Amino acid sequence: MRLSFEFSAPRNEKAQAGVLNVAEHLARFDPAFYSVTYGAGGSTRTGTRDAVKLLKGQGRKVAPHLSIGGDDEAQTCSLLDEYRAEGIDRVVALRGDLPSGMGRARYTHNAEDLVRLIRDRFGDQFHLEVACYPETHPDAKSPASDLAFFKRKVDAGADTAITQYFYNAPAYFDFVDRATRAGIDIPIYAGIMPITNFQNIVRFSESCGADIPRWIVQHLKAFEDDERALVDFGVDVVTRLCEQLLAGGAPGLHLYTLNRWGASSRICDNLGLAVSAA
Repeated sequence: MRLSFEFSAPRNEKAQAGVLNVAEHLARFDPAFYSVTYGAGGSTRTGTRDAVKLLKGQGRKVAPHLSIGGDDEAQTCSLLDEYRAEGIDRVVALRGDLPSGMGRARYTHNAEDLVRLIRDRFGDQFHLEVACYPETHPDAKSPASDLAFFKRKVDAGADTAITQYFYNAPAYFDFVDRATRAGIDIPIYAGIMPITNFQNIVRFSESCGADIPRWIVQHLKAFEDDERALVDFGVDVVTRLCEQLLAGGAPGLHLYTLNRWGASSRICDNLGLAVSAA
């Protein structure tokens, strides 16, 4: 079972130290890698690069996110050259977001283009992770259209995929079944978002198209003024989701940490994933 953790790109030295601290707390689960996000339009290009290099310098296995939505090919390849020189051999290749106000119509590239660019320029020197959406990308015309875009990324050379987070296990299994029938045979790892704040999870979910079941929303509302109870409930719900996924054959989990280790650690402990006292 593959386990990985995701960090948001730090924007200053204090935030960098925080990411390193969280990675240290999560090291006892021996993750396959830590990934670091890439801000809209390359806005965290330096922060992503620096965080990845710091983590790599501590002996961590890392995977920088990279998008081509706001960068040109020269910038993208230059950054990949830097990563290759650092011994980094895994990249999460995404369409990426444009800065607020630029509008979706300004996209001239997508993740398929980025995967093809990396394969054309670097061959198999990077393991390429791509994103997929069990509950359908919010920009997609239909589930079938969304699945077709996913297949194009796979055909372009993606090695593995990480899903957007979700709270309905059947949505994941249905998506994997549909992907298999469409000829997609790469491993699809389940993206997992711990629940630690009611307003934040509602806002995130609305923007990315993730569905929060009504029964979960009702409990979160009831616990909104009791942070400890809300976190305890969230850890329990997400633990049971992960148990369902792993029992049903999911090849692994990718936890979106939001640069905090507490809830992610509790979920992993509940699943019995600790392998050392590192």
